[in-house]
Amino acid sequence: MAGHSKWANIKHRKGAQDKKRAKQFTRAIKEITVAVKEGGGPDPEANPTLRNAIQNAKGVNMPKDTIERAIKKASGADADTYETVTFEGYGPNGIAIFVECTTDNTNRTVASVRSIFSKNGGSLGTNGSLEFLFDKKGVFVIEKEKIEGDIEEFELELIEGGATKIEKEEDLITVYTEFTDFGLMSSKLEELEIEPKNSEVQRIPVNTVELPVEDAKKILDLVEKFEDDDDVQNVYHNLEITDELIEEMEKED
Repeated sequence: MAGHSKWANIKHRKGAQDKKRAKQFTRAIKEITVAVKEGGGPDPEANPTLRNAIQNAKGVNMPKDTIERAIKKASGADADTYETVTFEGYGPNGIAIFVECTTDNTNRTVASVRSIFSKNGGSLGTNGSLEFLFDKKGVFVIEKEKIEGDIEEFELELIEGGATKIEKEEDLITVYTEFTDFGLMSSKLEELEIEPKNSEVQRIPVNTVELPVEDAKKILDLVEKFEDDDDVQNVYHNLEITDELIEEMEKED
């Protein structure tokens, strides 16, 4: 899991500085739209789903006025209508891939996801076929600079908030909770007056598969093709992200 979170955080930091920023903004706006429509309206104080979506939008440096426009548009009669759909399949070497999409045209999305699988040595499976390979977990990314006081005391507070695992990097802390404790941890961080850089429910692989670096790079390339699709919100996989693989991918960027 450590490799997955480290790679995700590297991409997150770099993504805010390059061409992927526009895609991150698109994802954030969709998340806000769905949160307003399905989570309980445009008031973040009364809508915890929207509150979380706003946090994530801030985490990718979306300007405040853009966030406010997205909320206002989602509240109007002409707001876009999105449907959440998921896809499960296998990439080369039997790597499991789970794709979450938010779309206004399911037929387009199905065709696009199937095409990406088939053109890159993979295959689209039936829904539910990979569910057992992933656990849904709450994942919170916190910037160390926002933590005041003793770090060990802070970790005890996190455990009280439902943390099952805490991973520390140079400038970030990644906290994992059970899916059912996502709201508990959100409330704990609010109580501590700490706004996470990112907080979401993710599908974490139960077990990972390690491949030779060249084969593993092909899987990450496939994942990136999915992530470049406008309808795709999240992509999960059970490839082991080794330090060697991270080093190789960083050389190419």
